[in-house]
Amino acid sequence: MRSPLLQLFQHQASGGVRERLCATLRLAIGRRHLHAGQQLPSSRQLAQDLSLSRVTVEAAYGQLESEGYLRRETGRGTFVAITMPATSSPPARLASARFSARGELLLATGGCQDPPFPHAFAAGSPELRAFPHETWRRLSGNVQRSLGSAAMGYGDPCGYLPLRSAIADYLALSRGVACQPEQVIILTSSQQALQLLAMMFVDPGDEVWMEEPGYPGARSALLAAGARLRGIAVDAEGAVPAAGSAKLMYLTPSHHYPTGVTLSLPRRLAWLEWAQRNRSWLIEDDYDSEFHYDERPIPALQGVDRHQRVITLGTFSKSLFPSLRLAWMVVPPALITPVGRARSVLDGHSALLPQAITAAFMQQGHFASHLRLMRQLYRSRRDLLLAQISQRLTPWLTPLASAGGLQLTVSVQQNEARLTAQAAQHGLLLPRLSPLYAGPDRQQGWILGFAALTPDEIVAGCDKLERLLRES
Repeated sequence: MRSPLLQLFQHQASGGVRERLCATLRLAIGRRHLHAGQQLPSSRQLAQDLSLSRVTVEAAYGQLESEGYLRRETGRGTFVAITMPATSSPPARLASARFSARGELLLATGGCQDPPFPHAFAAGSPELRAFPHETWRRLSGNVQRSLGSAAMGYGDPCGYLPLRSAIADYLALSRGVACQPEQVIILTSSQQALQLLAMMFVDPGDEVWMEEPGYPGARSALLAAGARLRGIAVDAEGAVPAAGSAKLMYLTPSHHYPTGVTLSLPRRLAWLEWAQRNRSWLIEDDYDSEFHYDERPIPALQGVDRHQRVITLGTFSKSLFPSLRLAWMVVPPALITPVGRARSVLDGHSALLPQAITAAFMQQGHFASHLRLMRQLYRSRRDLLLAQISQRLTPWLTPLASAGGLQLTVSVQQNEARLTAQAAQHGLLLPRLSPLYAGPDRQQGWILGFAALTPDEIVAGCDKLERLLRES
């Protein structure tokens, strides 16, 4: 195997061989590619890698030791002695990049920033401190031993079949989803699923509908594909059926993001009829259906779809942990082959080992047990936050529907943007509600995450919020 220093060495054109090697090592240390304490190859190994004599390498190592760059220890080897400080000079100005129209639309969305954890009141974070880490570690070892080198190769673009089967069984029992394992496509995230669907179905200028207010990740994916978005009003029964047609309609029917309302059965039937009549697709984002607290959740929209017009999305980021990077998409039978082929072009496949561990976690009953525990935990934390708002923050905040989820949406009577900026100066995150509206009629408020916060952290966050509101 060639040394990673080879390219740098070959670009040192002036001086003798020893001087060139010294310059190469100084450059690698100066650019912070090599850090203090890092061990260098033995003189014999480096001489072989660079096709030099060992005497030359020894001489270079000795020279750099005398200059303070290296430290040599008898019987142990040669180590970098210093880490160079970062340069304070500004980077060279590059010519401005020119992007495609789609690239410009993508950049205009502002990107996605995951919340820090745990931090009051960052939204969307699950509780990771209560995760069954020991069980996951044990399963990881068992799966690795069982699969061996098979876990290290390329996988099926549609996903690891045992995981697809476990998801199909879980969705049938918990969400009323009617599907075969072959209809389940494994992806890295629900955002990737949205981007894939936008790429497959949307041409620039096509009209696409989504709820207003709505999930910004869906808006970003659709706008980047060149869609013309139409916001569909949401009331106490969910998205209001509208006249007209569109290629796609994006819905969060189980727990609307961000208001929390559930799409009523008459509305569900109306949207399914609209999709069949217009040959449109309904994208059902079932993003936190595992966490309903006050009543049994209504089954998924897909389960009552007689015309195969619903594509259902979900993710393990909230039910397990975000860095797992696994999500799923249930597609109608007619879409299995084309979506699987497109997924192979877009991203090849999801990592096989995490899929296999997750499959074992589900098959052995740990997933169901973990969800039961988290539902109890999150419900108690939601109740605590609601009590804190009722007792201390009611003059300023009004909670919206809160039957489930990892966050609680509240309306605020004062200037949302100003208060949010002031809160950030005091270490308090208040994710804003108004940017989730595309139109001019915007409700002011915050989306307060509670799931990742202990009771003490929730109370401390409310202490800060109360002081902020009283002083404003």
